[in-house]
Amino acid sequence: MAVLNDEQVMLRDMAREWADNESPVSAFRKLRDAAPAKGFDAEAWTTIGQMGWAGVVIPEEFGGSAFGYLSLGLVVEQLGRNLAVSPLASTAVAASAIVMGSSDAAKNEWLAKLASGEAVATLAIDEAPVHGGQISATVSAGKLTGTKRFVAEGDGADVFVVAAEDGLYLLAKGEGVSVSTRKMVDNRSHADVTFNGAPAEKLGGTELTQSIIDRATAVSAAEMLGMADSAFNQTLDYLKQRVQFGQVLSTFQALQHRMAKMKTELELMRSAVEGALEAIDAGRSDVDQAVSLSKAIANDTLRLVSREMVQLHGGVGMTDEYDAGLYLKRAATLETMWGTASYHRDRFARLNGY
Repeated sequence: MAVLNDEQVMLRDMAREWADNESPVSAFRKLRDAAPAKGFDAEAWTTIGQMGWAGVVIPEEFGGSAFGYLSLGLVVEQLGRNLAVSPLASTAVAASAIVMGSSDAAKNEWLAKLASGEAVATLAIDEAPVHGGQISATVSAGKLTGTKRFVAEGDGADVFVVAAEDGLYLLAKGEGVSVSTRKMVDNRSHADVTFNGAPAEKLGGTELTQSIIDRATAVSAAEMLGMADSAFNQTLDYLKQRVQFGQVLSTFQALQHRMAKMKTELELMRSAVEGALEAIDAGRSDVDQAVSLSKAIANDTLRLVSREMVQLHGGVGMTDEYDAGLYLKRAATLETMWGTASYHRDRFARLNGY
């Protein structure tokens, strides 16, 4: 478990309080039913920008706070606890691509807008349902052509960080860019985006592409950590108050064993996820290994906890009245984003020479 400084503790607590008071699961339900075109609550996003969370990994000279990825992960974790719908993760990681990139024009045009929440950014990397496939988008005379699938927050994004064969490019929504909404079980934005000769500004080569993918993977694991923690606690609370066969369910030893297993897996997950975020902040040489380890563990643990949440709630766990199904659906989506558990176990093995 990471040792947090005073600023990080304050940031985490502020995010938790805001998520509980302003963005509980009931807010997700309202957004799901309203189905806004952008896929998120614009008013809530404005508030997030005003609180400075969108600029956590952006340098101070561009309006950010440069608190780092562990701090970003703490915020994303707290939002994940309540299934809060926000483009924070996609915007922050896309902003990192601009920060780490070589284009001063992109930095000057976009970073201040992203830090304040005035604009939304996202990553357009994958071209198929399975992460890690061949990237075939091409650039000719400063124009990019290609199609990207399952672009998180693509419906509401103002600017895209796009992976092409030779690296990352920045493209603004507009000329040569078309967005098609895709409906998925988690009721979040996962658009298909087609670029047809769209003006593109190069940010960096393929090494930058992989660095940004690792950052996106680590942040998604942080969201999964928040979800798993909340799902566990909701299940524990239910077992403590539900009476069956004349006894409170939490008194049954078999159920105690299942909860104990989940708790130990959650502690392991927290260590792995926070370890990956710390590795990014420290610029360690084993960031790729730490990220793959964290995502593999996060996938396995959230799958376990979300399914047990449904099972231990019994029949009501299958109904929309209870929140268990909402966590299960979001978990199923996040498991496949940026690589499944098997993908990251294989990658971890390859990185270690096996």
